[in-house]
Amino acid sequence: MKLIRFGEIGKEKPGVIINDEYFDVSALVTDYNEAFFENDGLNKLQQQLEGATLPKVDPSVRLGAAVARPSKLLCIGLNYSDHAKETNAPIPKEPILFFKSTTAIVGPNDALVIPKNSIKTDWEVELAIVIGKKAAYVSVEEAEDYIAGYCLHNDYSEREFQLERNGQWAKGKGCDTFAPLGPFMATKDEIKDVHQLRLWLSVNGNIVQDGNTANFIFNVPTMVSYVSQFMTLLPGDVISTGTPAGVGLGQKPEPWYLKPGDVIELGIDGLGTSKQIAQAYQ
Repeated sequence: MKLIRFGEIGKEKPGVIINDEYFDVSALVTDYNEAFFENDGLNKLQQQLEGATLPKVDPSVRLGAAVARPSKLLCIGLNYSDHAKETNAPIPKEPILFFKSTTAIVGPNDALVIPKNSIKTDWEVELAIVIGKKAAYVSVEEAEDYIAGYCLHNDYSEREFQLERNGQWAKGKGCDTFAPLGPFMATKDEIKDVHQLRLWLSVNGNIVQDGNTANFIFNVPTMVSYVSQFMTLLPGDVISTGTPAGVGLGQKPEPWYLKPGDVIELGIDGLGTSKQIAQAYQ
């Protein structure tokens, strides 16, 4: 299945994509939230869809984040060796974890608001994992059982806030609009091989990131298992898995960053595309 959330900000309804058409399933489920995933919502919805007559949704409708606000949005830092190299960082011996604020989550095509006083807002195309059931101390071998699906994520980062303002990376990661999720969440059966997915990002039509999940330092089961050793993952939680080379911070001969009016487009094989237009904070 491909799950969407559609409608006005704060009033999104759950839907599905079937044969590239949007359908409203709000009569069947309340939202794609913790309670949905916790109560076997995916299987129940799949069964309810069989033979159901669903209202169609205008394809031009605004899409919200692919999942309702999760309890946690975790990210794995420096999970591609080429990205670690371009930022002059050592290859991690263990996954680097950091949080993004859940208030950063927006729809896939909502505007990117460059934060007040920002001069180094950067882009990062990433594969995001959606957790399907409560996970604590999960082994690598069983990690797959805890995954509901995957979606596209742009892990926007303000590099001055992140790297020059002391403390943890969270300062540069959690700004409003810094976590567009979607256009949809694909259940894991939709993705043939999560470790063979091309992911790309362009700025103003120029490709700046073009990578493949085959180049993960830590693969998907390892990441899920690792995070669960330190905290309980709840249904609907999101783990974003790192970005390949090509971010603004790593541009040669010198870094460059986003400015108002810039158009950022990105995509992952099997997970669709999204587009954000940068605007100044007002």
